[in-house]
Amino acid sequence: MWNKAVLVESLLVFTVVLAVHAVVWDRFSWCAVALAVQAFYAQFKWDRLLQQGGAVFQFRGAANSGLLPASMVIPLLGVVMKERCRAAGIVYFERFGIVVASTGMLLALFLSVLAVGITKPVPTNTCILTGVAGSVIIYTMKHSLTVSEVIEVLEVLLIFVYLSMILLYLLPRCFTPGEALLVLGGVSFVLNQLIKRSLNVMEGRGDPIDFFLLVAVVGVVLLGLFFTVLFIFMDSGTWISSMFFHMMTAVLGLGVIMPWLYRLIQRNPLFWLLQFLFQTQTRLYLLVYWTFLAALACGVVFYQNAKRSSESKKHQASTITRKYFHFIVVATYVPGLIYDRQLLYIAAVLCLAVFIFLEYVRYFRIKPFGQTLRHLLSLFLDERDSGPLILTHIYLLLGMSLPVWLFPRSCAPKGTLPGAGALVPYSGVLAVGVGDTIASVFGSTMGEIKWPGTKKTFEGTMTAIFAQIIAVALILIFDSSVNLNSSYAWILASVSLVSLLEAYTTQIDNLLLPLYLQIMLMA
Repeated sequence: MWNKAVLVESLLVFTVVLAVHAVVWDRFSWCAVALAVQAFYAQFKWDRLLQQGGAVFQFRGAANSGLLPASMVIPLLGVVMKERCRAAGIVYFERFGIVVASTGMLLALFLSVLAVGITKPVPTNTCILTGVAGSVIIYTMKHSLTVSEVIEVLEVLLIFVYLSMILLYLLPRCFTPGEALLVLGGVSFVLNQLIKRSLNVMEGRGDPIDFFLLVAVVGVVLLGLFFTVLFIFMDSGTWISSMFFHMMTAVLGLGVIMPWLYRLIQRNPLFWLLQFLFQTQTRLYLLVYWTFLAALACGVVFYQNAKRSSESKKHQASTITRKYFHFIVVATYVPGLIYDRQLLYIAAVLCLAVFIFLEYVRYFRIKPFGQTLRHLLSLFLDERDSGPLILTHIYLLLGMSLPVWLFPRSCAPKGTLPGAGALVPYSGVLAVGVGDTIASVFGSTMGEIKWPGTKKTFEGTMTAIFAQIIAVALILIFDSSVNLNSSYAWILASVSLVSLLEAYTTQIDNLLLPLYLQIMLMA
């Protein structure tokens, strides 16, 4: 049976794909359209497997597979990056965009083949579509990639396969298939890039900012895998295990991660970081301001938990209460985007590493704060936190940070892209910080007309679109580097499509929406 909400979500994704390739039509456009069609059919095979419990791993419940919207993110990002860098005349990053697009298509195709392979009886029509899409993609890659680029794509695919087998087994019910494609595909690509740059480090000294994210992501993932294997053989909740956890974290951090970073940037990472953070007075003011906001966020957590203790042990934070953190994050990111994007880049990387480390402490019940974190964060759980990990706050940080991290700085003259592309770093602020927050608040308090097949309301979506247009106007006023060049109709269409996608998707909107808005604004 065809789910109405899934059909509308798929229609919105197809609209985005066609809108992007209407602007940047080339040989990869045929691949993207073929991939979207086969992912649409394969998505329903995944949905049936999830409903019948026939999937290889345990995926997150109360959501569809999300294969189609997730399958198009990485390929579309690669295509729009390729076009922006080609227009700027940066050949290296134009080739990099082609590698990103090819890698995303191959990862999505692999996930579709997996669904088709374990579906009984074998779906003939979907097999034919998958074969046609695979043939088009492989033919295009053959005529677009060099031998070294093909090897790089296959390396990412190999890392993705192994990471999927390990992490989906260790972390049941944490992801849908689509979310696993985005998260594990991204981690696989980062790991491969770090290995590649580590081997080629003697070719030249790179910008330390470019390496900081790669090392941080790979470092925390390796740290988690190490302790997951270790605590299979010992109880993680004892004081001896906790002391060993902290000791080994220090050893891995100072003995592996720091030397690795030193090799890449050719200077002491700690000294460089301190010099970078306190380089200007503006950065000092921003750090003090962000420290205040972090303390405010902690105060909200403690206040809501005290309120739960005084009222009822079953008290859960409301949707509006959870959106307080969205407002705080907007207040954090907007000054950074206006005054110092490099500082925001590094601060977001450090914050991600701290968030993941604290989640390890909570998950493994590491003393003395593990049990306390479990109690404090349990108040803010929702239906998306059905697995052993609590990921919603990490997804919020990723949604706000990914447009900053993925912004093609080398292909942006004077640090900004022309037209609607000038708003690319603000994609997370607009889609999640403003749009998703306003839609949730107004939809839950005043919404009456529901969109067909979903709990989201018409009023929430319309107010979200209106709020994002106001936010764009405020960005134009306060950020002098933004010049939209009369591309207002495209911005309105982009914001409207992403707001409608928020109403119909069952995936993690904090992760998906900023990426789609970034794709539309970069096209």
